[in-house]
Amino acid sequence: MSTEPWLIVGLGNPGPSYAGNRHNAGFMVLDVLAGRAGGRFKSHKARADVLEGRLAGVRAVLAKPRCYMNESGGPVKALRDFYKAPVERLVVVHDELDIPYGAVRLKQGGGDNGHNGLRSITRSLGDKNYLRVRFGVGRPPGRMDPAAFVLKDFSAVERKELDLNAERAADAVEALLTDGLEAAQNVYHAG
Repeated sequence: MSTEPWLIVGLGNPGPSYAGNRHNAGFMVLDVLAGRAGGRFKSHKARADVLEGRLAGVRAVLAKPRCYMNESGGPVKALRDFYKAPVERLVVVHDELDIPYGAVRLKQGGGDNGHNGLRSITRSLGDKNYLRVRFGVGRPPGRMDPAAFVLKDFSAVERKELDLNAERAADAVEALLTDGLEAAQNVYHAG
């Protein structure tokens, strides 16, 4: 059994004007996980808010970078180095356009699919084989620019299910930590 903690990073943009945006789904899921861990985020020198504790009985560090999405790589690398977390124990929770709203998907590695946060992390780490918990936000309507779509708040209809969807994504993170990727995929990809 590895002694290194799991490093779970939620992606988003800082500040109240972005709080309800689709792009901040990662932050929303981390807030659910923080409640489950029974702690509060504290400022860390790695330009992130961090909570050290236990999640589903496992040692974990929850982190929300305090920078814009496209600069997430610096804080993630600094946290990985500080906590000595190997890349296979790094979980990034992020919004995903190519997954229907409310669906949760898990994977290890792969490309960034145009996601600037993932691109920054992969570039900073020099490694793309970290785990991802992908929170489906769906495709933009009509010809709307995807970049504009992710910076809009969830719609009133979406917000009715948002808390439930964030809880489900948090469940997926815990399943990943305790049961492993394949078992978690079997549960969360079935729906």
